[in-house]
Amino acid sequence: MAAKNASSETGSPPGEPVFVTLGRLGRPHGLKGEIRMSVWTDSPEERLRVGAVVYVGERRTPAVVRSTRWNRDILLIAFEEYPDRTAVEPLRNQQVYLPVDALPPLSEDEVYAYRLLGIRVVTDEGRSLGILREILETGANDVYLVETAEGGEILLPDIDEVVLQIDLEAGEMRVHLLEGLLP
Repeated sequence: MAAKNASSETGSPPGEPVFVTLGRLGRPHGLKGEIRMSVWTDSPEERLRVGAVVYVGERRTPAVVRSTRWNRDILLIAFEEYPDRTAVEPLRNQQVYLPVDALPPLSEDEVYAYRLLGIRVVTDEGRSLGILREILETGANDVYLVETAEGGEILLPDIDEVVLQIDLEAGEMRVHLLEGLLP
């Protein structure tokens, strides 16, 4: 998830993001201010409910969700501040954000994806693999893209046999390499 770094006045710990990205707006749909949105979050019904305040674009302009509905696999969303097609047109290709402090708490064994980005990845034998740079969503399980010190990439599946431990305080993920995972 893309995120902006926190400052001391946000209440977020230093280095923690202030916003997480919920998705990207596409082109307007119809005449009543609806706009297509590619959704990048789980539980969009919860995070993008009617009346919710989200933030749009790099300037993080607040917008109140007026309505949402699905059209096949694309979410059509409308905001109170943008009543028609002409008003919503400037939002094309803008990202939609939610403040981190508005995210619901997770159970003890869960972690938000944005918190994993940038942590060190080491093997169960103590060998440093690199830094987790991206989380790729696939049908079966997520895949972690680890950037090596040499600039290469290692792809690790997010499965119990590979991901052994995540220690956010230490900034480290301990993994077990299955045969064939290294290039």
